[in-house]
Parts: sequence; C-alpha cells; structure tokens
Amino acid sequence: MTQQLFATDALLPTGWARNVLITWDGAGRITAVTPNAQPAGAAVAPGPVLPGMPNLHSHAFQRAFAGLTEYRGESQDSFWSWRNLMYRFAARITPESLEAIATWLYVEMLEAGYTSVCEFHYVHHDQDGTPYADDATLSLALLRAAQRAGIGITLLPVLYQTSGFGAKPPRADQARFIRSTDNVLSLLERLAPAAQAQGAVLGLAPHSLRAVPPGSLAAAVQGLTALNAQAPIHIHIAEQTQEVQDCVAWSGQRPVQWLLEHAPVDERWCLVHATHMTPQEYQDAARTGAVAGICPTTEANLGDGIFDMPLWLQHGGRWGVGSDSHACVNAAEELLMLEYGQRLSLRQRNVLAAAAQPEVATAMTLQAVQGGAQAAGRAMGGLAGLVVGQQADLVALDARHVALRDLPAHSMLSAHVFGSHRTSAIDSVWVAGQRRITGGRHTLHDAAAHAFVAARSATIASD
Repeated sequence: MTQQLFATDALLPTGWARNVLITWDGAGRITAVTPNAQPAGAAVAPGPVLPGMPNLHSHAFQRAFAGLTEYRGESQDSFWSWRNLMYRFAARITPESLEAIATWLYVEMLEAGYTSVCEFHYVHHDQDGTPYADDATLSLALLRAAQRAGIGITLLPVLYQTSGFGAKPPRADQARFIRSTDNVLSLLERLAPAAQAQGAVLGLAPHSLRAVPPGSLAAAVQGLTALNAQAPIHIHIAEQTQEVQDCVAWSGQRPVQWLLEHAPVDERWCLVHATHMTPQEYQDAARTGAVAGICPTTEANLGDGIFDMPLWLQHGGRWGVGSDSHACVNAAEELLMLEYGQRLSLRQRNVLAAAAQPEVATAMTLQAVQGGAQAAGRAMGGLAGLVVGQQADLVALDARHVALRDLPAHSMLSAHVFGSHRTSAIDSVWVAGQRRITGGRHTLHDAAAHAFVAARSATIASD
C-alpha cells in the first residue's frame, strides 16, 4: 500500500526544500519526493523532516554499564583500564540479558533519531567460552531485539583471535570472543535466513589488527567476498596511541598504513575511530572511499583523542557517527560533540560547515547520513537520505518544542543539535515507512526500560 507524508520543510541531499510530499511503497521504499507540492490528503509532519541517521558503531551490551566506570581505579585511568572493567561485565552477559539490553537500547536509538544500527558483535559464546549448542544464539538475540524495536540492523559478527600484535594468545577473559576464520564465515551462513527475513544486512568485523593476524584477515575478507561481494567490513583502527606504538613495534608500520598496504580497503570498509593518523594516512585512507566511523561521545569518554575532520574532508573523506559504548545515545549529541571537539582543538567555530551548506548542523547531518548509510551497506546508487529508491527512514522534529518554536527550518535543525539541552526535539520516526516513534515515545518504552533495568541489576549483582 502506498503511503505519503507531507512536510512543510524537508532536508533533501541538495538542501532544504519547501512543501515536500514524500511517497513510499508497501516495501518501505521511497517512490517520489516532490517539492512545492500540496498535502493532497497526506499525513502532515509536525515539523521539519530529516533523513534518519544511521548509527554505524554499536556494542549493545555496553549500554548496561554506562556511567558505572566513572571512578578512578588506577593512578592514571585509560582506555585499557576501562577495558578490564568492560571485560568483567561482558563475562556475565546471558542471551536473555543481551536481548533485553539491546531491545531497550534500540528503542532509545529510535527515540533519539537513529533509524538503523551497525552492531559490532563480539560476545559470541557462553560464559566459560564454550560455544552454545546453537552457535548463533547471541547473534539471534540481537536480530530479535532489532526486529522487536523496529530498527534496521547491520549485524557484524566479530573475528577475534589474539590478545595482541604478533599473534599473542588470547587472555582468559577474552574466551567468549574467540572464533576461527572458518567458524565466523559459517556463522554468517547460519544467520543469512534470519537476516533476510527481517531485511537485516550481514557483514563482518575483523576486530582490530591486534586481534586478527594477517593470514586470518586476508582469509576472512576473501571468504566474506565469496559469500557477498557487497557485504560491509568494519574494523577498529588506530583508536589509541598505545595501539599505534605496538603496531610499529610489531611491523614497522602504523596501523592505518599497514592496513592500506595489506588489505583491499575500499568503499565496503568502515575504519572505526581512525583517531591517530599521519597527514599521509588521512590522504591515503580517504582516497580508498572507506568511511571513517567517528564515535565522539565514546572517544571523549575513553580519552581516545580527536579525529582531524577538516583534514579528512580536505581529501574528500566520507564519515558517519556511532554511539559505540553508549555513554550517550543521541544522534544530535554525537554531532554536537564532533563539532565541539574540532572547535576545542582548532580554537575556531563552525568548523564542519561546508561551502555549499554554511549551516553546520545541516552540513553535518547530510554527510553523516550518507557516510553512515554506506557503512551500513544500505546506500543505493551512491546516495542516501530522502531520495527515490532509498528506504523511507524519516525523522520529524517537533516544531512546538521550545528550542525550535517559531524558527525557520534550518535554524530548527541547528537548535535541535546545539540548543535542545538534552531534551528531545524529535516527534516522529519512521523506519522503512513504518512509524516507530510518535510524540517522542516508542510503544515499547516502558516495558523495554523495565526489562533493561532488571537485566542490568542481575548482571552487576555480584559486584
């Protein structure tokens, strides 16, 4: 059945347009985007309509310990001390708790303006590291959570084999993560029917160069390509300075440099974080067409550093945002943190505005939607957003929100990103043409929150 939405203002790939009639088919694909139209009996959006934001990097289980590591456990805390705490938490996750945590997280994402998520999934096995009777148990829990919440998902089972560069044996607290290369490819084949049934995308995530030896990386990429030549590939890269130093000690090269010389990096790849690169690496990585996966609130929370976005954009680099460890679940706040990080680093303002889009919130939204859709394996024809052929993933702002009221549309988006003060200015969200958020709330909000709190309490009970 054909459906329509009329927006007084809508953000198209070319910029803001007035009186836009958006039409989609029963499969949730946009069939027409008509500016300067009449409502013609269509539902009228409650405010400006934006393309839905893809969340290109998520570890769902980590949402349940957000806020629980903000104390000094060592003389100088870092990513590595945080990781030890995260491993303790990961060791206690059950299939039931993972599904409850992920369902609530995906409800939160939808309420916060995300319409799809790339789930970088590395907790595979039972608590002692033994595979479940059904090896796909935890992956299927994530697919069910996404289906129940109604969010689009790109599931990226993680290949994790070693604890450090030079094929160091895995640690005892990494036992739940470990898979052989053949095993992870078999998992993808096992998951394919379930993923296809709900319109999910499957890809692969070699965890990092420290966790996947060169031979395994090459075999995994080759095997994935044989299964699906378009499947996305995501990898953590150059997140921490210690990682860079260890890679140099192992190979004589920095992580991004090594990856570009030893792997077929192209548009299928998402380089998650890529925080610590040389100017030459920025240039070379951007030229591959790969997407930089920036996770500003997590990178700030973990003390990772600041990605040089102006340099990346200078070379035509593509990018998107992710909420990663979910210290924050808010698409607008990720954009705010990204821009503010650049301002603090450069002591300038409106750094990520573009010549064609001087409104920084508008410029960032368009770029993040396109890069995120590419990383999710969802962009069609090189475009993303409110375009014919694209999935009808839409976000309508609340024009009555005090931060937005009586402003022009482009200023409403700017106020949503920079001035809503942690209150949601989102009214409605559609995924594949299905309305999932109304009046800022998901129908599962209360039930999913209750189940999440119970799962979190059970998981941390022994602390």
